[in-house]
Amino acid sequence: MTEVVIAGGGVVGASTAFHLAEAGVSVVLLERDTLASGSTSRAAGGVRATFSDPVNIALGLRSLAAFERFGTRPGAEIDLRQHGYLFLLDNAEDMAAFQTSVDLQNSLGVPSRMISAEEARELSPLISTEGLLGAVFSPRDGHCTPEAVVQGYASAARRLGADIRQHCTVTGIAVKDGEILGVQTDREFIPTSTVVCAAGAWSAAIGDMVGVPLPVRPLRRQIRVTESVSVPSDLPFTIDFGTTFYFHPEGPGLLVGMSDPDQEFGFDTHVSDEWLERLAAAAARRAPSLTEVGIARGWAGLYEVSPDHNAIVGESREVSRFLYATGFSGHGFLQGPAIGEVMRDLVLGHTPVVDVSSLDATRFASQEIRPEHNVV
Repeated sequence: MTEVVIAGGGVVGASTAFHLAEAGVSVVLLERDTLASGSTSRAAGGVRATFSDPVNIALGLRSLAAFERFGTRPGAEIDLRQHGYLFLLDNAEDMAAFQTSVDLQNSLGVPSRMISAEEARELSPLISTEGLLGAVFSPRDGHCTPEAVVQGYASAARRLGADIRQHCTVTGIAVKDGEILGVQTDREFIPTSTVVCAAGAWSAAIGDMVGVPLPVRPLRRQIRVTESVSVPSDLPFTIDFGTTFYFHPEGPGLLVGMSDPDQEFGFDTHVSDEWLERLAAAAARRAPSLTEVGIARGWAGLYEVSPDHNAIVGESREVSRFLYATGFSGHGFLQGPAIGEVMRDLVLGHTPVVDVSSLDATRFASQEIRPEHNVV
Protein backbone atom coordinates (compact mmCIF):
# COMPACT_ATOMS: atom_id res chain seq x y z
CA MET A 1 0.00 0.00 0.00
CA THR A 2 1.21 3.49 -0.86
CA GLU A 3 1.77 5.50 2.31
CA VAL A 4 0.77 8.90 0.87
CA VAL A 5 -1.04 10.01 -2.30
CA ILE A 6 -0.67 13.66 -3.29
CA ALA A 7 -3.27 15.27 -5.56
CA GLY A 8 -1.67 18.06 -7.57
CA GLY A 9 1.62 18.48 -9.41
CA GLY A 10 2.33 22.15 -8.89
CA VAL A 11 4.98 23.58 -6.58
CA VAL A 12 3.15 22.59 -3.38
CA GLY A 13 2.59 19.01 -4.50
CA ALA A 14 6.11 18.60 -5.89
CA SER A 15 7.71 20.11 -2.79
CA THR A 16 5.63 17.86 -0.54
CA ALA A 17 6.57 14.80 -2.62
CA PHE A 18 10.27 15.65 -2.37
CA HIS A 19 10.27 16.25 1.37
CA LEU A 20 8.25 13.10 2.08
CA ALA A 21 10.43 10.94 -0.20
CA GLU A 22 13.52 12.41 1.43
CA ALA A 23 12.08 11.27 4.78
CA GLY A 24 11.69 7.74 3.45
CA VAL A 25 7.91 7.80 2.88
CA SER A 26 6.45 5.99 -0.16
CA VAL A 27 4.68 8.61 -2.25
CA VAL A 28 2.50 8.68 -5.36
CA LEU A 29 1.89 12.14 -6.84
CA LEU A 30 -1.03 12.47 -9.26
CA GLU A 31 -1.26 15.31 -11.77
CA ARG A 32 -4.22 15.49 -14.14
CA ASP A 33 -2.17 17.30 -16.80
CA THR A 34 1.59 17.85 -16.75
CA LEU A 35 3.73 19.02 -13.82
CA ALA A 36 3.40 22.76 -13.16
CA SER A 37 0.70 23.06 -15.84
CA GLY A 38 -1.78 24.74 -13.48
CA SER A 39 -1.21 27.95 -11.55
CA THR A 40 2.52 27.41 -10.97
CA SER A 41 3.61 27.72 -14.60
CA ARG A 42 1.60 30.95 -14.93
CA ALA A 43 2.92 32.61 -11.78
CA ALA A 44 4.93 35.83 -11.88
CA GLY A 45 7.74 34.04 -10.03
CA GLY A 46 8.18 36.48 -7.15
CA VAL A 47 9.76 35.21 -3.93
CA ARG A 48 9.57 37.29 -0.74
CA ALA A 49 9.04 37.45 2.98
CA THR A 50 7.52 40.96 3.04
CA PHE A 51 4.11 40.14 4.52
CA SER A 52 2.01 41.54 7.36
CA ASP A 53 1.18 38.21 9.03
CA PRO A 54 3.82 36.44 11.15
CA VAL A 55 3.00 33.03 9.67
CA ASN A 56 3.39 34.30 6.09
CA ILE A 57 6.67 35.99 7.03
CA ALA A 58 7.97 32.75 8.56
CA LEU A 59 6.91 30.68 5.52
CA GLY A 60 8.44 33.27 3.18
CA LEU A 61 11.73 33.39 5.05
CA ARG A 62 12.09 29.62 5.22
CA SER A 63 11.25 29.34 1.52
CA LEU A 64 13.75 32.08 0.60
CA ALA A 65 16.46 30.07 2.34
CA ALA A 66 15.41 26.99 0.37
CA PHE A 67 15.46 28.89 -2.93
CA GLU A 68 18.95 30.18 -2.12
CA ARG A 69 20.33 26.66 -1.70
CA PHE A 70 18.18 25.04 -4.39
CA GLY A 71 21.26 24.25 -6.49
CA THR A 72 22.43 21.73 -3.91
CA ARG A 73 19.13 20.65 -2.35
CA PRO A 74 17.24 19.33 -4.20
CA GLY A 75 19.75 20.22 -6.93
CA ALA A 76 18.54 22.35 -9.86
CA GLU A 77 19.11 25.73 -11.50
CA ILE A 78 16.10 28.03 -10.93
CA ASP A 79 17.51 31.37 -12.19
CA LEU A 80 17.10 33.05 -8.80
CA ARG A 81 17.51 36.83 -8.98
CA GLN A 82 17.58 38.47 -5.55
CA HIS A 83 17.28 42.09 -6.59
CA GLY A 84 14.66 42.89 -4.01
CA TYR A 85 10.98 43.75 -3.81
CA LEU A 86 9.95 47.39 -3.99
CA PHE A 87 6.45 48.43 -2.82
CA LEU A 88 5.50 51.94 -3.93
CA LEU A 89 3.06 53.70 -1.57
CA ASP A 90 0.85 56.67 -2.36
CA ASN A 91 -1.42 57.09 0.66
CA ALA A 92 -0.89 57.64 4.36
CA GLU A 93 -2.93 54.61 5.44
CA ASP A 94 -0.72 52.24 3.46
CA MET A 95 2.39 53.99 4.71
CA ALA A 96 1.31 53.35 8.29
CA ALA A 97 0.35 49.73 7.59
CA PHE A 98 3.64 49.00 5.86
CA GLN A 99 5.62 50.65 8.65
CA THR A 100 3.93 48.27 11.08
CA SER A 101 4.72 45.37 8.74
CA VAL A 102 8.35 46.42 8.40
CA ASP A 103 8.74 46.60 12.18
CA LEU A 104 7.34 43.07 12.47
CA GLN A 105 9.43 41.80 9.56
CA ASN A 106 12.61 43.26 11.06
CA SER A 107 11.87 41.59 14.41
CA LEU A 108 11.64 38.25 12.58
CA GLY A 109 14.83 38.69 10.55
CA VAL A 110 13.62 40.26 7.29
CA PRO A 111 15.94 43.10 6.13
CA SER A 112 13.13 45.31 4.81
CA ARG A 113 13.11 49.07 5.27
CA MET A 114 11.06 52.16 4.54
CA ILE A 115 12.64 54.45 1.97
CA SER A 116 11.82 57.76 0.30
CA ALA A 117 10.22 58.13 -3.12
CA GLU A 118 13.52 59.47 -4.44
CA GLU A 119 15.40 56.39 -3.17
CA ALA A 120 12.76 54.21 -4.81
CA ARG A 121 13.39 55.88 -8.16
CA GLU A 122 17.12 55.27 -7.82
CA LEU A 123 16.37 51.56 -7.41
CA SER A 124 13.69 51.45 -10.12
CA PRO A 125 14.42 54.29 -12.59
CA LEU A 126 11.40 53.58 -14.80
CA ILE A 127 8.99 54.89 -12.18
CA SER A 128 7.47 58.32 -11.77
CA THR A 129 7.50 59.54 -8.16
CA GLU A 130 4.44 61.77 -8.66
CA GLY A 131 2.06 61.20 -5.76
CA LEU A 132 4.35 58.79 -3.95
CA LEU A 133 4.77 59.23 -0.21
CA GLY A 134 7.43 56.57 0.16
CA ALA A 135 8.22 52.93 -0.44
CA VAL A 136 9.35 49.70 1.16
CA PHE A 137 12.40 47.83 -0.10
CA SER A 138 13.54 44.35 0.92
CA PRO A 139 16.84 43.37 -0.75
CA ARG A 140 16.72 39.62 -0.10
CA ASP A 141 13.48 39.15 -2.08
CA GLY A 142 13.40 38.60 -5.82
CA HIS A 143 12.11 36.19 -8.44
CA CYS A 144 12.97 32.87 -10.09
CA THR A 145 11.54 30.40 -12.62
CA PRO A 146 8.47 28.52 -11.31
CA GLU A 147 8.63 25.59 -13.76
CA ALA A 148 12.29 24.99 -12.88
CA VAL A 149 11.43 24.81 -9.19
CA VAL A 150 8.73 22.19 -9.81
CA GLN A 151 10.92 20.11 -12.12
CA GLY A 152 13.78 20.33 -9.61
CA TYR A 153 11.63 19.01 -6.80
CA ALA A 154 10.02 16.36 -9.00
CA SER A 155 13.31 15.05 -10.37
CA ALA A 156 14.79 14.78 -6.90
CA ALA A 157 11.63 13.12 -5.58
CA ARG A 158 11.85 10.51 -8.34
CA ARG A 159 15.48 9.83 -7.50
CA LEU A 160 14.37 9.21 -3.93
CA GLY A 161 11.71 6.73 -5.04
CA ALA A 162 8.56 8.84 -5.46
CA ASP A 163 6.11 7.71 -8.15
CA ILE A 164 4.98 10.74 -10.16
CA ARG A 165 2.13 10.16 -12.59
CA GLN A 166 1.13 12.81 -15.11
CA HIS A 167 -2.11 12.82 -17.13
CA CYS A 168 -3.70 10.95 -14.24
CA THR A 169 -6.92 12.44 -12.84
CA VAL A 170 -8.27 11.86 -9.34
CA THR A 171 -11.94 10.89 -9.77
CA GLY A 172 -12.77 9.83 -6.22
CA ILE A 173 -11.49 9.06 -2.73
CA ALA A 174 -12.84 6.04 -0.91
CA VAL A 175 -13.67 6.67 2.75
CA LYS A 176 -15.19 4.28 5.28
CA ASP A 177 -16.03 5.15 8.88
CA GLY A 178 -13.99 8.34 8.63
CA GLU A 179 -10.86 6.63 7.31
CA ILE A 180 -9.38 6.80 3.82
CA LEU A 181 -9.15 3.50 1.95
CA GLY A 182 -7.66 4.73 -1.30
CA VAL A 183 -7.78 7.04 -4.29
CA GLN A 184 -9.62 6.30 -7.51
CA THR A 185 -8.11 7.72 -10.70
CA ASP A 186 -9.17 7.51 -14.32
CA ARG A 187 -6.70 4.63 -14.61
CA GLU A 188 -6.83 2.60 -11.40
CA PHE A 189 -7.53 2.43 -7.68
CA ILE A 190 -4.55 3.24 -5.42
CA PRO A 191 -4.85 1.85 -1.88
CA THR A 192 -3.66 4.38 0.72
CA SER A 193 -4.63 5.70 4.12
CA THR A 194 -3.28 9.24 3.63
CA VAL A 195 -4.12 11.88 1.01
CA VAL A 196 -2.61 15.34 0.64
CA CYS A 197 -4.70 17.80 -1.37
CA ALA A 198 -2.37 20.19 -3.20
CA ALA A 199 -4.67 20.79 -6.15
CA GLY A 200 -4.61 24.58 -6.13
CA ALA A 201 -7.65 26.15 -7.78
CA TRP A 202 -9.18 22.68 -8.14
CA SER A 203 -8.94 21.85 -4.42
CA ALA A 204 -12.61 22.36 -3.56
CA ALA A 205 -13.55 19.40 -5.77
CA ILE A 206 -10.99 17.17 -4.03
CA GLY A 207 -12.32 18.25 -0.64
CA ASP A 208 -15.87 17.45 -1.76
CA MET A 209 -14.79 13.85 -2.46
CA VAL A 210 -14.29 13.31 1.27
CA GLY A 211 -16.85 15.81 2.56
CA VAL A 212 -14.28 18.36 3.73
CA PRO A 213 -15.14 21.96 2.71
CA LEU A 214 -12.13 23.78 1.22
CA PRO A 215 -13.38 27.30 0.39
CA VAL A 216 -11.10 27.95 -2.58
CA ARG A 217 -12.29 29.71 -5.72
CA PRO A 218 -10.41 30.17 -9.02
CA LEU A 219 -9.78 33.71 -10.26
CA ARG A 220 -8.12 34.55 -13.56
CA ARG A 221 -5.03 36.78 -13.47
CA GLN A 222 -3.33 37.95 -16.66
CA ILE A 223 0.33 38.70 -17.35
CA ARG A 224 2.11 40.29 -20.30
CA VAL A 225 5.78 40.35 -21.28
CA THR A 226 7.07 43.41 -23.13
CA GLU A 227 9.43 43.60 -26.04
CA SER A 228 13.08 44.34 -25.30
CA VAL A 229 13.59 47.27 -22.95
CA SER A 230 16.72 48.75 -21.40
CA VAL A 231 16.66 48.46 -17.61
CA PRO A 232 19.30 48.06 -14.89
CA SER A 233 20.44 44.46 -14.45
CA ASP A 234 19.48 44.63 -10.76
CA LEU A 235 16.00 46.14 -11.24
CA PRO A 236 13.82 45.03 -8.28
CA PHE A 237 10.38 43.47 -8.50
CA THR A 238 8.45 46.76 -8.44
CA ILE A 239 4.83 47.00 -7.24
CA ASP A 240 2.68 50.13 -7.31
CA PHE A 241 0.60 49.07 -4.32
CA GLY A 242 -2.23 51.53 -4.87
CA THR A 243 -3.05 50.20 -8.34
CA THR A 244 -1.45 46.70 -7.97
CA PHE A 245 0.54 47.33 -11.18
CA TYR A 246 3.86 45.47 -11.07
CA PHE A 247 6.86 44.62 -13.23
CA HIS A 248 10.16 42.77 -13.13
CA PRO A 249 12.77 41.73 -15.73
CA GLU A 250 11.87 38.73 -17.89
CA GLY A 251 14.46 37.89 -20.52
CA PRO A 252 15.14 41.00 -22.62
CA GLY A 253 11.84 42.56 -21.62
CA LEU A 254 9.68 43.10 -18.54
CA LEU A 255 6.96 40.92 -17.09
CA VAL A 256 4.02 43.20 -16.21
CA GLY A 257 0.68 42.62 -14.57
CA MET A 258 -1.96 43.82 -12.15
CA SER A 259 -5.20 42.65 -10.59
CA ASP A 260 -8.56 43.13 -12.30
CA PRO A 261 -11.39 44.06 -9.90
CA ASP A 262 -13.97 43.24 -12.60
CA GLN A 263 -12.75 39.67 -13.04
CA GLU A 264 -15.34 37.08 -12.03
CA PHE A 265 -14.50 33.77 -10.36
CA GLY A 266 -14.16 30.82 -12.72
CA PHE A 267 -11.73 28.53 -14.51
CA ASP A 268 -11.38 30.71 -17.62
CA THR A 269 -7.69 31.11 -18.59
CA HIS A 270 -7.95 32.65 -22.05
CA VAL A 271 -5.93 35.77 -22.81
CA SER A 272 -8.08 38.81 -23.54
CA ASP A 273 -7.51 42.49 -24.17
CA GLU A 274 -10.24 44.25 -22.17
CA TRP A 275 -7.92 44.35 -19.16
CA LEU A 276 -5.14 46.09 -21.11
CA GLU A 277 -6.81 49.50 -20.88
CA ARG A 278 -6.57 49.46 -17.08
CA LEU A 279 -3.00 48.12 -17.28
CA ALA A 280 -2.00 50.88 -19.70
CA ALA A 281 -3.53 53.57 -17.48
CA ALA A 282 -1.63 52.29 -14.43
CA ALA A 283 1.61 52.12 -16.42
CA ALA A 284 1.11 55.66 -17.76
CA ARG A 285 0.73 56.92 -14.20
CA ARG A 286 3.60 55.08 -12.55
CA ALA A 287 6.03 54.02 -15.32
CA PRO A 288 5.15 56.24 -18.29
CA SER A 289 8.00 55.13 -20.57
CA LEU A 290 6.56 51.61 -20.62
CA THR A 291 3.58 52.84 -22.61
CA GLU A 292 5.95 53.18 -25.59
CA VAL A 293 7.10 49.55 -25.35
CA GLY A 294 5.28 46.86 -27.32
CA ILE A 295 3.85 43.62 -25.91
CA ALA A 296 5.67 40.47 -27.04
CA ARG A 297 3.51 37.79 -25.44
CA GLY A 298 1.18 37.05 -22.56
CA TRP A 299 -0.72 34.41 -20.65
CA ALA A 300 -3.41 33.96 -18.02
CA GLY A 301 -3.52 31.73 -14.97
CA LEU A 302 -5.58 31.10 -11.88
CA TYR A 303 -5.24 32.44 -8.37
CA GLU A 304 -6.66 29.95 -5.81
CA VAL A 305 -8.44 32.46 -3.63
CA SER A 306 -9.46 31.86 -0.03
CA PRO A 307 -11.92 34.12 1.84
CA ASP A 308 -9.14 35.95 3.70
CA HIS A 309 -6.39 35.65 1.05
CA ASN A 310 -4.36 33.38 3.30
CA ALA A 311 -3.46 29.74 2.75
CA ILE A 312 -5.61 26.88 4.02
CA VAL A 313 -3.24 24.32 5.53
CA GLY A 314 -3.89 21.47 7.94
CA GLU A 315 -5.49 18.09 8.49
CA SER A 316 -9.19 17.24 8.61
CA ARG A 317 -10.67 16.44 12.01
CA GLU A 318 -13.54 14.48 10.44
CA VAL A 319 -11.67 12.36 7.88
CA SER A 320 -8.55 10.72 9.24
CA ARG A 321 -5.36 11.51 7.34
CA PHE A 322 -6.87 13.90 4.80
CA LEU A 323 -4.43 16.80 4.68
CA TYR A 324 -4.59 19.96 2.57
CA ALA A 325 -2.39 22.84 1.47
CA THR A 326 -4.26 25.22 -0.78
CA GLY A 327 -5.91 28.65 -1.06
CA PHE A 328 -2.65 30.60 -1.23
CA SER A 329 -4.29 33.48 -3.12
CA GLY A 330 -1.22 34.31 -5.20
CA HIS A 331 1.64 33.44 -2.84
CA GLY A 332 1.66 29.64 -3.15
CA PHE A 333 4.73 29.56 -5.36
CA LEU A 334 6.88 31.61 -3.01
CA GLN A 335 5.77 29.58 0.03
CA GLY A 336 6.03 26.20 -1.70
CA PRO A 337 9.37 25.06 -0.26
CA ALA A 338 8.37 25.68 3.37
CA ILE A 339 4.89 24.26 2.85
CA GLY A 340 6.42 21.03 1.56
CA GLU A 341 8.33 20.73 4.82
CA VAL A 342 5.21 21.52 6.84
CA MET A 343 3.19 18.85 5.04
CA ARG A 344 5.96 16.31 5.60
CA ASP A 345 5.89 17.10 9.31
CA LEU A 346 2.09 16.88 9.53
CA VAL A 347 2.06 13.54 7.71
CA LEU A 348 4.74 12.15 10.04
CA GLY A 349 3.08 13.53 13.16
CA HIS A 350 5.98 15.86 13.93
CA THR A 351 5.81 19.46 15.11
CA PRO A 352 5.85 21.49 11.87
CA VAL A 353 8.89 23.64 11.07
CA VAL A 354 6.44 26.58 10.95
CA ASP A 355 3.35 26.66 13.17
CA VAL A 356 0.48 26.74 10.66
CA SER A 357 -2.32 25.94 13.10
CA SER A 358 -3.88 29.35 12.43
CA LEU A 359 -4.28 28.41 8.74
CA ASP A 360 -6.56 25.44 9.45
CA ALA A 361 -9.77 25.33 7.38
CA THR A 362 -11.90 25.41 10.52
CA ARG A 363 -11.10 29.10 11.01
CA PHE A 364 -13.83 30.05 8.52
CA ALA A 365 -16.56 28.30 10.51
CA SER A 366 -15.64 30.32 13.58
CA GLN A 367 -15.12 33.60 11.70
CA GLU A 368 -11.47 33.66 12.77
CA ILE A 369 -10.21 35.04 9.49
CA ARG A 370 -6.83 36.77 9.35
CA PRO A 371 -6.57 38.99 6.26
CA GLU A 372 -3.09 39.50 4.78
CA HIS A 373 -2.53 43.18 3.94
CA ASN A 374 0.53 42.93 1.68
CA VAL A 375 -1.00 41.22 -1.36
CA VAL A 376 -2.00 42.51 -4.77
